[in-house]
Amino acid sequence: MAPIITFIHLVFVAFLTLFPPVNPVGTSFIIDPMLTHLSRKERLVAAKKIALYCFVICVTSVIIGSWILKLFGLSLPIVQIAGGLTICNMGWNLLNSDNSASENSSSEKTIQPQDKFSKIENSLFYPMSFPMMCGAGTISVLLTLSASTSFQNIEQYLWNTSALIVGIFCMTVVIYICVANTHILLEKIGERGKQIVNRLSAFIVFCIGLQIFWEGLQVLLSLK
Repeated sequence: MAPIITFIHLVFVAFLTLFPPVNPVGTSFIIDPMLTHLSRKERLVAAKKIALYCFVICVTSVIIGSWILKLFGLSLPIVQIAGGLTICNMGWNLLNSDNSASENSSSEKTIQPQDKFSKIENSLFYPMSFPMMCGAGTISVLLTLSASTSFQNIEQYLWNTSALIVGIFCMTVVIYICVANTHILLEKIGERGKQIVNRLSAFIVFCIGLQIFWEGLQVLLSLK
């Protein structure tokens, strides 16, 4: 009975530890402007793919994440800097995208829905799933959690790793629910309110990118 209790405890710890860096509720509001033109069915497909991509990223980080970084000679600060710059670029593009929205509204009507979804689909993994939803902070947390499992006791290692994977799965379920339903809340606040939220979200994306970049840079500067 004790191993079952330990397993459930590890699942609970993994879920709670992942919640702050992933921030599925807040991040769903941030990426919602990129999913605005999708139908309900397309949004569910997009949410499912984002959740799946996040699950693959997290499980890979737990199992072979540290080995991949060592293989390519990469460090987490470098990943943070690259991810931060990418998110900054995304936030800047979102901040300026609304300026030309009225000019392009007539041309967007001629674009087939399938073309719009295929264009969004190319962004579901990068940058929505990585590094926006599951970025360097999430990977560092998972690497820390997986480092506590010892290879000397293979049974304990498999038990602990399984608990981490179950915790990750629970988090991806929350990600799916948030991404699939964020627009419902935004629709209730009206078009003007949605524009305000989209602007604030774009600015927050830009600030998050700067924060991640700065955290990585600080670590590198402290090593000198």
